[in-house]
Amino acid sequence: MAEERLINRFFKDYCIKKNMKQREVVLNSGAIIFLGKNSKNNDELVTSYLGKENTIIHTAKPGSPFCVIDKLNPTKEEIKTSAIICASKSQDWRENRGDVVVHVFTGKDVEKNKGMKEGTWKIKSKPKLIKIKKKEIEEWIKSVEKRGEEKSCQQ
Repeated sequence: MAEERLINRFFKDYCIKKNMKQREVVLNSGAIIFLGKNSKNNDELVTSYLGKENTIIHTAKPGSPFCVIDKLNPTKEEIKTSAIICASKSQDWRENRGDVVVHVFTGKDVEKNKGMKEGTWKIKSKPKLIKIKKKEIEEWIKSVEKRGEEKSCQQ
């Protein structure tokens, strides 16, 4: 019973659209989250939201997708779920299998200086920090495995 509640927390209407430049995740609320797949794709994604008020999430340590919530004023739950997804795809998680700290900021808070390598962005102001617990990431991964990450969105 508890496992079913966990799966429903993430997956009531969760799906991933295939054949996209980025991963596209649709949450229970209908909010869409875009996640970069590599450094070039992260640059394209962040550039497309540069100067906008959309929420962007990235791990405090390098080596994760940039995650953009394609909705203004997302709920705390949408931000938390997006942060868990971002953390689960990070190098920090893959290497350490522990809690992961993520930064939460907006497209107005980032800039790319000349000479910065592909996929790297500077945060102009102090970001909000969220600590994603190991257990939350493991629950997300377990629910993805149980449901199947390749569930396509219905058109």
